[in-house]
Amino acid sequence: MATIGFIGLGNMGGPMARNLLKAGHEVQGFDVVKANADAHAAAGGIATRTAADAVKGAEFVITMLPAGEHVRSVYTGEGGVIGAAGKGTLLIDSSTIDVASARVVAVAAGQAGFPMLDAPVSGGVTGAEAGTLTFMVGGPEQAFQRGLPILQAMGKNIVHAGAAGNGQAAKICNNMILGVAMIAVSEGFLLAEKLGLDAQKLFDISSKSSGQCWAMTSYCPVPGPVPASPANRNYKAGFTTAMMLKDLVLAQQAAAAVGVATPMGALAQSLQSLNAATGQAGLDFSSVVNMLRGGSGSAGLS
Repeated sequence: MATIGFIGLGNMGGPMARNLLKAGHEVQGFDVVKANADAHAAAGGIATRTAADAVKGAEFVITMLPAGEHVRSVYTGEGGVIGAAGKGTLLIDSSTIDVASARVVAVAAGQAGFPMLDAPVSGGVTGAEAGTLTFMVGGPEQAFQRGLPILQAMGKNIVHAGAAGNGQAAKICNNMILGVAMIAVSEGFLLAEKLGLDAQKLFDISSKSSGQCWAMTSYCPVPGPVPASPANRNYKAGFTTAMMLKDLVLAQQAAAAVGVATPMGALAQSLQSLNAATGQAGLDFSSVVNMLRGGSGSAGLS
C-alpha cells in the first residue's frame, strides 16, 4: 500500500480520498476548508495543516482543485508541491482546467524531476462516491502505468489519452459534446410537449431510434422516463450548471486558441450562462430545460 498526499478534499476530492483509504492506502489530506479536512480525518485519513505537509513522504500526490490558477499555485508557488515533494514522487492532477495550464505545470514538474499526469474525471459526485469515475489521462506511458493502480482505486474506466494535456483536452471535448446534446434533447422534449406528444412516448421511440444519446437515455431532462435522472429529484445536482458552464468556457477558450469553429459549443455556453443567471447554477445542468421552456427553479414537464 502507498502513502498518498491528497490536496483538495471537496465534493469530488473527499470521496475520492475515502476510496483510497478503503483500498488500504495511507492518505495525507489537505483542504483550505477545515470542515473538509475534518471529514477526511473522521474517515481515517491524516489531515495536515498545509499542502506542503500533505506531500511530505508521499509516493503519489493527487490534486483536485477548482481552476488552472489554483493548480499552478499549488504546484509551482511558494511552499508548493514541486518544492515540497520527495524525489520520484508521481504527481497526478485530477482538476478540470485549461489545457495550457496543464502543460505548463507538467513542464515545470518535469524540469524538477517529477513525472506528472493530468487526469481529469467524468462521473460527478455520484461516480466519485461509488468509485466508478472515468479518468482521462495525459502524460508519459511509464508514469501512466505507475499511476494506474492508484487511479483504479477511484475509478472504473481509466484511459490513457496521450501526452501531457491530452487528458484535459479529452475532458473538455467530451463535456462540450454532452452540453450540446443535453440542449438538443431538452428542445426535443419541449417541442413534443407543445405538439401534444407524451414525454414517455417520445422517450420510448427516440431512445431506440436515431435520436438516442446518453443525455437522453441516462440523464433525461424531464421527469418520468429515466427514474435515476436529476429531473426526478427536483434537479438536485449530479453535475451542476456551474460546473458544465465552466467546462463549456474551457472548450471555447481551447477552440479559440487553436482556431477551430465550434458554434454549437458556443451556443451551449451561452444558454447555460443564461440558465445559471436564472438561479439554477447550483442545480443539475439538465435544468436548462426549465430555462428553455420559460420556467424556473425545479418546475417539471408534464
